[in-house]
Amino acid sequence: MKIDKKYYKDLIILGIVGIPIGIVVGIINTIFGKTLLKITDIRETYPLLLIPFLPLCGILIIYCYNKFGGKSFKGMGLIFEVAQQKEDKIPLRLIPFIILSTWATHLFGGSAGREGVAVQIGATFSNWIGDKINIKDTKKIFLIAGMSAGFSGLFQTPIADIFFGIEVLIAGNIHYRALVPAITASFMASATSHFLGLEKFTFPLSSNLSLNFTLILKLIFLGIIFGLIGGSFAIWLKKAKTFFSDKIKNLIMRIFIIGTILSLIFLILYKGRYSGLGTNLINASFSNQQIYYYDWLLKFILTIVTLSVGFQGGEVTPLFSIGATLGVVLASIFNLPIEFVASLGYISIFGSATNTFFAPIFIGGEVFGYQYIPYFFIVMVFAYTFNFNKSIYSLQQINKDI
Repeated sequence: MKIDKKYYKDLIILGIVGIPIGIVVGIINTIFGKTLLKITDIRETYPLLLIPFLPLCGILIIYCYNKFGGKSFKGMGLIFEVAQQKEDKIPLRLIPFIILSTWATHLFGGSAGREGVAVQIGATFSNWIGDKINIKDTKKIFLIAGMSAGFSGLFQTPIADIFFGIEVLIAGNIHYRALVPAITASFMASATSHFLGLEKFTFPLSSNLSLNFTLILKLIFLGIIFGLIGGSFAIWLKKAKTFFSDKIKNLIMRIFIIGTILSLIFLILYKGRYSGLGTNLINASFSNQQIYYYDWLLKFILTIVTLSVGFQGGEVTPLFSIGATLGVVLASIFNLPIEFVASLGYISIFGSATNTFFAPIFIGGEVFGYQYIPYFFIVMVFAYTFNFNKSIYSLQQINKDI
């Protein structure tokens, strides 16, 4: 059998190029992530002084994007368009625009995440590098490597982030040729941000459960519930964007009016409990602190409204918080340990909302312990099946052959 030497030569080059991609993306994400944590601390210290300025922050974001941002305003949509060859390049200006607008959204209390920013940073930089490398048909490979590095540089779950990169562009399809550069980029990004002192969330579970028929049945029902909620998040995010754009066509007026309403709601509801990433709710879920039965629903609604009117940030960390808090509520109903069900919700609502399967399973392993992979697998089978095949990424393609 003849060995395709060019194929392996190109693969080695791609793997080597993944190393500097990972290092640079890890550095940028460390700066972004550490600053975001400081901004969160400031907002939580002075909510009454900062949250009222959310609508003015929104006006500034829209003005800057309209005046200087160009195609950057498409955000994650632009990443998918480049992967689908509808667009050729991602402008480097996307990086400072998405970072600064996300910092502003969080400083003034918007309910948003950070992973979308990290993924866009990685994809933008790797797309720029890819234009300098003369290897045929590698645009999608560089995007996957960059997305993996972006996610990993922020969350430091490199194996899960490799799967996220290769799964998310086309649901039900894995781009195996991208594995080598994705591995080098993802692990280097994770190692870089860890070396530079960026925090990683881990919570080793201590639940000792026997995988018997009764538990499997409970896991199936939990998977269905989490899948329905994650799929609903994706559906309502799309509906909300359409609704607000139809009702208030002027972008600046839209973000000002809805931003004013949001700022009042955030202040009324425990002075910013539902603002920002939702890490406060995640920490409460895993440390036996107060979780209200409606926490997940309010975070669900307020995140959708924040992102649908033009504020910037990702969806994943809010999805983690929605899943964890819902898990706390369901734990007593299913008579299972709170932290265990919170972990199931944490991974599976993320998976069902992004329409990914392997990534959430390995996030569970890297955050909560690999010995729980069988439980995560069973829950994700049903969460992935019952999410209506929907995704928060509206341009995600679906493999029709599965």
